[in-house]
Parts: sequence; structure tokens; C-alpha cells
Amino acid sequence: MSKTLKVKYLNHNCKLEIHGDFIDLKAAETITFTKNNEYRAIPLGVCIELPKHFIAKTVPRSSTYKRFRIIQSNSIGIIDYNYKGDNDQWFLPVIHFRKREDSTCIIKEGDRIAQFEIMPSQFAPWWVKLNWIFSSKIKIVEVNKLGNNDRGGLGSTNTK
Repeated sequence: MSKTLKVKYLNHNCKLEIHGDFIDLKAAETITFTKNNEYRAIPLGVCIELPKHFIAKTVPRSSTYKRFRIIQSNSIGIIDYNYKGDNDQWFLPVIHFRKREDSTCIIKEGDRIAQFEIMPSQFAPWWVKLNWIFSSKIKIVEVNKLGNNDRGGLGSTNTK
């Protein structure tokens, strides 16, 4: 059983790349941090429709802090199956820590800054979980339109 991720790219420099067990995510724009403890939600240039009964967990790449001195502000991101609209762009919320008072940090468009894995949600039926165990091949399909309702952006669960 193949797991298909339908992906609408908002920035074609943010093409998904599978490396090992995780899929890399890239910055969709160049961002400059100039202040210590500066918060930003970095756009990742993708809207993704996950398979039904699945979630995605986003985390920084292991080199992200060393290279950019940013940490993910919510420790781990959870993206539900119903966050799948044409404008439901994925983001990486981060906090920047400066090395020195006069230092700045530049994350360039296309820099790999995060990664994600998909897995069945805790409420997925048993047969979905069993199929996942025996066949976890992931297929990425680029689409021009996802055709689903927008949920409303970062941190939008139950906010309407």
C-alpha cells in the first residue's frame, strides 16, 4: 500500500526531498534575523494533502541550530490530515539566538531547515496501522490544486 502525498508547491525552490526516514523542508523566502530571541514563522513553500488517517510531525534538521542558531518554538509541529487546503502553507515557527550583539543570521530561500515524517494518527483504524507497518512506501505527487477547503493557517485548530 503506497502512501501518496499530494503537494502543491507555492515555491518551486522548496521541492520535497526524501533523505532516510524523513522528508526535508526548505525555507520559502530569505529571512534575516537581527535581534536576540526573535520569533518568526518561516514559510516552507508547500501545501500538502496527507493520506486519510495520517498526521505529519515536523522537527528541525539536526544541523539547523548549528548553522542558523534557530530552534523550533513549539518543539514539535503536528499537522493534521484536515490541514490540506490550497492556502494551508506549512510553516516552521522558530526563535533565533544570536552569537554576539552585532551578529545577524540569514536563512536563504531553499535552505533545508526542517524535516517531517508521516504516520497513522492515534485514531486511525487498526487496518490502516497494520497496512502502514507492512508497506510504508511514500509517493510524492505534485499537483496544481489540492481542491480542499482551507483551514486557516498556522495554529488554526478550533480557532474559528
